[in-house]
Amino acid sequence: MFIKSRTLLAGAVALLTLAACGAGNSPQGVASAKEAVAATVNGAPISEQLVELMLKQRTDLGRPASADSRNAFIDRLAMQLIISQEAVKKGLDKTPEVSTRIELSRQSALVEAFVQDYLKNNAVSEDMLKAEYEKIKAQASGSEYKARHILVENEAEAKDIIARLKKNPKAFEALAREKSKDRGSKGNGGDLGWFDPRGMVPEFGAAVSQLVKGKFTEEPVKSQFGYHVILLEDSRPQQVQALEQIKPAMMQQLQQQNLKKVFDELKAKAKIEIVQAPVPAAAPAQETKPADSAKK
Repeated sequence: MFIKSRTLLAGAVALLTLAACGAGNSPQGVASAKEAVAATVNGAPISEQLVELMLKQRTDLGRPASADSRNAFIDRLAMQLIISQEAVKKGLDKTPEVSTRIELSRQSALVEAFVQDYLKNNAVSEDMLKAEYEKIKAQASGSEYKARHILVENEAEAKDIIARLKKNPKAFEALAREKSKDRGSKGNGGDLGWFDPRGMVPEFGAAVSQLVKGKFTEEPVKSQFGYHVILLEDSRPQQVQALEQIKPAMMQQLQQQNLKKVFDELKAKAKIEIVQAPVPAAAPAQETKPADSAKK
């Protein structure tokens, strides 16, 4: 899955946590002359850049960025800053747990910045997309199938269903709705739509590949999920959607692959030393008292 930006609230909290600590340590601190200020709280600035970032993320989510929403953001940021200033006065930012969470927030913000910078400066080209599309077409060999199935707990149930289908093959959909424990397909009479058998568990894929159109399995097919009775409705050579239809998904996939390669390279160059956690002290052994001798 493509790595997306953090949510608006999470990003704001991470940024504000850091800003609040700095402001609390220097209550009279002000933004630099070049940095626009949206508001101040006890002399500490709320930067215009932060407010604009929050408004932009709001519009990215398809919501309007009005004057009211701007004022609401400033009010929320001011409240967070007021509370964080009080927390700093109490020295809460120096406690081990809070300082660790602040550091994690800082690292998360830097990771997000790195990812966004990489994606901005390493765009996926049309040539890369076309090359990946050709790979997908080359791999799309064989057939895909349209089938239904009924999934049950045990072999005896599956054999009973097969016996009933031999008497009335048209009862498959009704039996699937009644008997199948596959919640994703039972409401549709066991319909699985079109699929590549390689995407199914091996036993299921192999059974489908051997069926004739319009026929069902005459022996239960056992898998890790239970016992299947499968009806093959149709088959066709594998279809590949037009490049324009799958381009967005392909672009996200390539971005993810490229990022993973960069992450793997960085990890390979890094020196990682795992320090073993201290072994907890053993509980002191309890003294055992000798059993009283039997009374005479």
